[in-house]
Amino acid sequence: MSESSGPHSHATEFNEVIALENQKKWKKRFLLSLTVSIFLVGIFWLPLKTIQVNEFFNSPSVNLPKTGVIAEKEDEKAKPVTIRLPKNTIMPKYITINASSETKWVYFSLSQGKVLDIKDPTSLEWDLAFRRGKVITNGGATNKFGQGAALNMGEMQFHEVLKAPRENYVEDSRQKTESENKELNSWYKYNFLTHKLTARKNIYALKSAKGKFAKIQFLSFYCGNDETGCIKLRYVYQGNGTSGFVNAS
Repeated sequence: MSESSGPHSHATEFNEVIALENQKKWKKRFLLSLTVSIFLVGIFWLPLKTIQVNEFFNSPSVNLPKTGVIAEKEDEKAKPVTIRLPKNTIMPKYITINASSETKWVYFSLSQGKVLDIKDPTSLEWDLAFRRGKVITNGGATNKFGQGAALNMGEMQFHEVLKAPRENYVEDSRQKTESENKELNSWYKYNFLTHKLTARKNIYALKSAKGKFAKIQFLSFYCGNDETGCIKLRYVYQGNGTSGFVNAS
């Protein structure tokens, strides 16, 4: 009888089997523990972060007035365009709107290109209203007399949108205690780790309070002093009633 088949050999094989089974048990325990941990994170961490996002948007800016005045220069020079555009293309305008107040809506006119002091929200003089990260139009549940509406066209280059769609616009709808426009609700991306907000590259087609067409793109949510609440955007407004963003020849 060879030594390999002796009692010592059987004991070694038995110990190896036990060790292997123990490894499998620890592996199963580790996977179970990992699964439970992920489950607990989903239950407790995500709702907490959702609350933090809401507080982020509704918290007042420390160093900014809550009067809704323009925080930076109202108009900025259009950035140079290095691509070939159709003749008579309307160049975009840039504006920064101080929407830092968590209680007061700031009303903006696309045709006049400035913030207006609106006493009566049923007026047709304004087209968009801002409050922190919230944006509404002058139509639907916000104002039954206005034709304002929005359409999220998705991510694309601003200059590529040479004509606004004629249909499928979404009016403001009533949600709980106030109105909102679902097309404009998610114009930003929020980083849960850095707590920084980044504007999406989406283009939004708009109908003004009087039914004229425009396109806008959000650029930033931060003011010059890095406080939040200053919404910077670029836009093109077509005031002649057509949906193309070119001037008449």
